[in-house]
Amino acid sequence: MGRVYNFSAGPAVLPEEVLKEAAEEMLDYRGCGMSVMEMSHRSKMFQDIIDEAEADLRDLMNIPDNYKVLFLQGGASQQFSAIPMNLMKNGVADYIITGQWAKKAYQEAKKYGKANAIASSEDKTFSYIPDCSDLNVSEDADYVYVCYNNTIYGTKFPEVPNTKGKILVADMSSCILSEPVNVEDFGVIYFGVQKNVGPAGVVVCIIREDLIRDDVMEFTPNMLKWKTQADANSLFNTPPCYGIYICGKVFKWLKAKGGLEEMKKINEKKAAILYDFLDNSKMFKGTVEKGSRSLMNVPFVTGDKDLDAKFIAESKAAGFENLKGHRTVGGMRASIYNAMPMEGVEKLVEFMKAFEEANTK
Repeated sequence: MGRVYNFSAGPAVLPEEVLKEAAEEMLDYRGCGMSVMEMSHRSKMFQDIIDEAEADLRDLMNIPDNYKVLFLQGGASQQFSAIPMNLMKNGVADYIITGQWAKKAYQEAKKYGKANAIASSEDKTFSYIPDCSDLNVSEDADYVYVCYNNTIYGTKFPEVPNTKGKILVADMSSCILSEPVNVEDFGVIYFGVQKNVGPAGVVVCIIREDLIRDDVMEFTPNMLKWKTQADANSLFNTPPCYGIYICGKVFKWLKAKGGLEEMKKINEKKAAILYDFLDNSKMFKGTVEKGSRSLMNVPFVTGDKDLDAKFIAESKAAGFENLKGHRTVGGMRASIYNAMPMEGVEKLVEFMKAFEEANTK
C-alpha cells in the first residue's frame, strides 16, 4: 500500500521530502557513522542540529532577540502547569475558554492561584471565538491565556485579543507556522510539535526574557522552571533529540517553500477548496461560524450519525485516513496542516461530491 492522505489532528502528516531525507540519514548522519537517535546530546554534532533548528525557527517567525526559544518535553499539557508556576506573581490569571484544551489549562491553573474565565464560547459547543476587543481583564491578572487554534472544534482567533496591557500567553499547537504571527504581541507562545512541525514528544516555548525569572512558586519542579531550561539552552537534561532534528528539517522545508507568508497563501487556498464545498453542499455542513474558521482543522457533519459512520468507513477504504471527528463532537474533521498537499484536499472534495451523489435519494 502506498502513502495515504492522512487527515489526522496529531500526530499528523509530515512532509514527504523530510521523511525521505531522514530515512537516508537514519543509519549514518552526515558521515558520522551513527544515527541522530544514537548520538550524545552533548556532542558538537547534536549542538549544531539544535542551534540550526533554533536559528531557522527564529528566521521563519522573526523572533526578536529578547525572546528565548526552548525545545522541551512533556507536550503542551505540561506547560498548563509550568505557565502558572512561572508567571503567577499576584496569584491571578485570566483564561479565554474556546475549547477543550483551553479549559484543561484553566482547570490546571486553578491549582496554583485564582483562574478567571473572562470569556467563553462553551454556550454554543465552542463553534465560535468570542469577541475579545473589550475583555473584562482582571486588574491584578498576571497574564491572559488563549488557545489560538482549537483543534477539536476547528476555530481560530481572527485577531489578537485585547488584554489591556497584560501579558498574553498563547498555545499555538495546531496553527503554528501556518501563517505569520507578530511574536511581540505575546509574552509566551508555545506549541506541541506533533500537529504542524514534527513527531510527538517535543514542545517549543518562545518566551520573552523578562518573564524568565528565579522567583517562581517555591514548589516548582526544577524541570518546569523556565530559567533552568533557558540557562542550559534546552540541554539541562537529555532533550528529545530525534524529534528536534526532524523539527529542524521541517523548518528548512518551510523556508524552501518561501516562508510563512507563502504558507499562508497556500493554506488559505487549500482551506477555501474545502469550505467552499461545505458551504454549497446539500449534505455536508461545516460546524464553525464563518468569522472563526481555522485554516488547519475543518469539522463537518451530515446531520445523520449513520451517514457520518458510512462516510468515515468508505473514505478510509478509499485511502483517506483519520477523518473521524473528535469523540466530544462526533461527525468528521479534516486536519489540513502545512504538510497536507493541495491534491489531498482536492481529492477529498471529489470523494465527498461522489458520496453525496450516491447517497442522495
